[in-house]
Amino acid sequence: MGAGGNMSSPATKNGEKKSHLQRVPSAKPPFTLGDVKKAIPPHCFQRSLIRSFYYLIKDLIIIPITYYIAATYFPSLPYPLTYLAWPAYWVIQGCVGTGIWVIGHECGHHGFSDYQWVDDTVGLILHSAQLTPFFSWKISHRRHHANTGSLENDEVYIPRFKSKLRWYYQYLDNPVGRVGVLAFTLLFAWPLYLVFNISGKKYERFTCHYDPNSPLYSERERLQILISDAGVLAATYVLYRIALAKGFTWLVCIYGVPLLIVNGFIVLITLLHHTHASLPHYDSTEWDYLRGALATVDRDYGVLNKVFHIVTDTHVLHHIFSYISHYHAMEATNAIKPLLGEYYQVDDTPILKALWRDTKECIYVEKDEGSQGRGVYWYKYKLDD
Repeated sequence: MGAGGNMSSPATKNGEKKSHLQRVPSAKPPFTLGDVKKAIPPHCFQRSLIRSFYYLIKDLIIIPITYYIAATYFPSLPYPLTYLAWPAYWVIQGCVGTGIWVIGHECGHHGFSDYQWVDDTVGLILHSAQLTPFFSWKISHRRHHANTGSLENDEVYIPRFKSKLRWYYQYLDNPVGRVGVLAFTLLFAWPLYLVFNISGKKYERFTCHYDPNSPLYSERERLQILISDAGVLAATYVLYRIALAKGFTWLVCIYGVPLLIVNGFIVLITLLHHTHASLPHYDSTEWDYLRGALATVDRDYGVLNKVFHIVTDTHVLHHIFSYISHYHAMEATNAIKPLLGEYYQVDDTPILKALWRDTKECIYVEKDEGSQGRGVYWYKYKLDD
């Protein structure tokens, strides 16, 4: 996964190419949220129900076609070809499934259409089919967007302080340990976050996205959580009936492995958007919405940028105006780049290389020496200091 053709590192004031690791400014920017909105062509804020359904239907057509090919032809393939055909199926279904999950995520931001009931209905169906509780995730994710970059109030991917690191971190700070942590994270972090709020904001009691009484939700949101649970239960029952009819192994091959790939991409994409040595984090003395929204980075997944509906390479814009539809996001991103200047961060490092580098170099946050009490924190990586 390399350069996709839509991304380039911004230049410094001297016209030189900005280093991926050069820190973005942490002071209040010279522009306002209103200035950023004015820089975006007005039509980028318009949502088209027809256009949104076009992208969704295009993805939904690929899923049954690849399933038909697998169900019809894979059983009769000669022995060696089976080991090539199934991985190809898993990758295609997993990548397209991630794109479908992204459209469900867009529904959660009211970016699919002008009709809230359409967005909620489509989002509920899409996310339930992938065992994601739609309203539960929508609510907690909305709070993440409202508090991005805040050490006290963000909902997820909150960096640790050195004093809070667990004792076993020193034993994982090596290539073997890092591979193990990454494998576990990509395979299990998403369901563990939904069930146990792993990597989420710490609450005083048990926190679960499936629990209507979770501290994540207010009293008026309880019914929506129950509806989300009902959607996941309905999808689980359908999967149970498929397992009875076709066998559990068949269900794992057709649905289970692609779902693991979707879950892995959800974690990979969000982890790399919020984990970068150039990005500041703020305590309550410094944080504000705009600086928090700017404390993220656009990444380049090559051809997968389009498969994932460019959620990967327009994420800075997404955190500023999350309701802009994905098919307007690149135009809007290009429109605000000149205004954002050094506040805009993009990293076109190949994704696997970036994942290895950033999980190695971004272990905990602390203030710079001589920061004179400013509530701005940066990633550090030397555990033995």
